[in-house]
Amino acid sequence: MTRFKPTTTATETVRRDGIVRSGTRIVPEEVPIAFSYGGSSHAVMMGTPADINDFAVGFSLTEGIITHIDQIAAVEPIEDEQGIDVQITLVEDAADALRTRRRHMAGPVGCGLCGIESIEQAVRKVPDVSTVGLTVSHGDIVKAVALLSDGQLLNRETRAVHGAGFYIPGEGLIAVREDVGRHNALDKLCGAVIRSGHKRAQGVVAVTSRLSVEMVQKAAILGSPVLIAISAPTALAIRTAEEAGMTLVALVRGDDFEIFTHPQRITPGSIADVA
Repeated sequence: MTRFKPTTTATETVRRDGIVRSGTRIVPEEVPIAFSYGGSSHAVMMGTPADINDFAVGFSLTEGIITHIDQIAAVEPIEDEQGIDVQITLVEDAADALRTRRRHMAGPVGCGLCGIESIEQAVRKVPDVSTVGLTVSHGDIVKAVALLSDGQLLNRETRAVHGAGFYIPGEGLIAVREDVGRHNALDKLCGAVIRSGHKRAQGVVAVTSRLSVEMVQKAAILGSPVLIAISAPTALAIRTAEEAGMTLVALVRGDDFEIFTHPQRITPGSIADVA
């Protein structure tokens, strides 16, 4: 990929301390990214043109198009002047299932949310992660968020993108993905994790955004039983995490945080060695 870069330079007029001057700033790009299966467009997302293969795999997973990586035969991002068309080839059973799903969606009613056609699908039941035995210490929570912040290279340049990270206690931060969209960043992370072969239930998902229900849904589909954020959750996110058996930790600020659901997974632990 050469046409689209994650960032560009913008000119600006800056007022600081009562002084107005001209300047430049690095800003993130935002382009249309279309996901096409079997040559037919399925959804178009506005996102950062980076980690496109991870995005394609993660989107396919969290939208229920695949359940495991082996169901994708090939991913080919194709650029034109306006955006990126990601051609995704599924193995036959997954392709048949998607064709059946599309036929059922072919009626006159639809909300147009990534192929979702009903309220029931928007608030879909998520996988149960209540039996996952992962435990996380107080120090792990603080460390996961600190490492995520350190690993956000694109945000360091622009201060304008969200991040999602996968942290395994005892091993550290395994992957970080960034995007102007918080959902996109998490989809990219999901794709990176399953492409790498890491055991999904062994890790914690940490994000830099608020916790809406979609973030809970995506983390549960990935298989992680713990979701951590620097911002607050919505009421529906809390209810969904409670039902799914997921531990929801939010408002992580330095050494402080709040646990909203299933606190039994969180164990006391020293945070003195967390930089």
